[in-house]
Amino acid sequence: MLFEFLQVSIFTEEMIRAGSAASLSSLVNRLDPILRNVANLGSWQVISPVEAVGYVVVVDELLSVQNKTYESPTILVAKSVRGEEEIPDGTVAVVTPDMPDVLSHVSVRARNSKVCFATCFDPSILDDLRSKEGKLLKLKPTSADIKYSEVQEGDLKRSKNTEDVGQSPSIKLVKKQFAGKFAISSEEFTSEMVGAKSRNIAYLKGKVPSWVGIPTSVALPFGTFEKVLSDELNQGVSGKLQILKEKLAAGDFDVLEDIRKTVLELVAPPQLVQELKNKMQSSGMPWPGDEGQERWEQAWIAIKKVWASKWNERAYFSTRKVKLDHDLLCMAVLVQEIINADYAFVIHTTNPSSGDPSEIYAEVVKGLGETLVGAYPGRALSFIAKKDKLDSPKVLGYPSKPIGLFIRRSIIFRSDSNGEDLEGYAGAGLYDSVPMDEEEKVVLDYSSDPLMIDGSFQKSILSSIASAGDAIEKLYGSPQDIEGVVRDGKIYVVQTRPQM
Repeated sequence: MLFEFLQVSIFTEEMIRAGSAASLSSLVNRLDPILRNVANLGSWQVISPVEAVGYVVVVDELLSVQNKTYESPTILVAKSVRGEEEIPDGTVAVVTPDMPDVLSHVSVRARNSKVCFATCFDPSILDDLRSKEGKLLKLKPTSADIKYSEVQEGDLKRSKNTEDVGQSPSIKLVKKQFAGKFAISSEEFTSEMVGAKSRNIAYLKGKVPSWVGIPTSVALPFGTFEKVLSDELNQGVSGKLQILKEKLAAGDFDVLEDIRKTVLELVAPPQLVQELKNKMQSSGMPWPGDEGQERWEQAWIAIKKVWASKWNERAYFSTRKVKLDHDLLCMAVLVQEIINADYAFVIHTTNPSSGDPSEIYAEVVKGLGETLVGAYPGRALSFIAKKDKLDSPKVLGYPSKPIGLFIRRSIIFRSDSNGEDLEGYAGAGLYDSVPMDEEEKVVLDYSSDPLMIDGSFQKSILSSIASAGDAIEKLYGSPQDIEGVVRDGKIYVVQTRPQM
């Protein structure tokens, strides 16, 4: 069996080496630093410009160390950053050749945690950094560059960023109780029933400009998971979960996957099914069960996957890092109809790279937004717009995402926990939002995309995105992190949270 595996592996490698892709890749690697130099693009993209002093540690994957705790301030030089990881405790900087989008979840979490985070495009600089493993370096970033130098122990003691290493913000969770309802409409959204994600989207309805669409929403409130688990239908599941949670408490982190799988065994009480059906239909949303029992089962599995994401590795280790009591974390589920997007966008109403509050920064991808926030390969289109010149957006970078995600008319179940968007701690992207149907992956062709080839269309769409961001920031009176989509030229906002 091993011999067969090696044969397949070697055959595959030889096929790749023999093809044009290998030659093209080698050529691009040689040309990239030359082209960047000619275009004055520099060797860095600084995603989180925070000055840092720490000891260099070289790792292959950020994912492999996300549950680690570094006792000394640590600069991680990571060959691979997927975009879904948690940055380990004690880390003051992450440097990588990978290119996560500036507004991807891992990038947002880096900025929220005041961790320096940057992409380095120059292999020689990366090699030099790797050669300094174990040494104490100081990173001094600007919005487009990083200067680094070796320093002495005394510089470490004087460094501002080391004061917070090993210290967690003072954050507490309050256990939410089941309020007697399995499903509620947006008019019933309160802080005792749902998280900030649901409340924010309900608040926007009727307050944003009429040209900004807000999707209809209902929710399974806090306590619904615990109520379902305690139902006599799920006694066996409850017993299994209790045993697994005891192992987890004892430090056996391998059971996190087993816990997630066990949650998927839950059976839906008939009352939950009926209440959710009534609320969705009365709110004008399609009820999956009208298309048959199989369609309802797909929806029920998606709901359970959202609940199970409480035990995602990145989420669990993130709560441990800030010493949140994981048992007090409750998961509401925001239910929305999916808008079959032509494009998806994320807006930060204060430029996250420069900190300029007069400038909106946004990124746009074709299809659904998971390719952006989930740090899929390639880059999103990025642009800025001055708030006093929203009709004059400036494109900073063109898109290179090879894959777009598209979906037919469907329902999405969004995670909405009481452990997200807390003051001093933002859990962006820690928990899962799960569509009822699987997205279709489409290989993208930008050569015929009107956003690329039609200047007036591009200006209209980007200006509208910026204007929506500006309107929502004015509504809240503070910088916002906004997600939305474009369908047939119309802007829809699907969620907003404070930009930290």
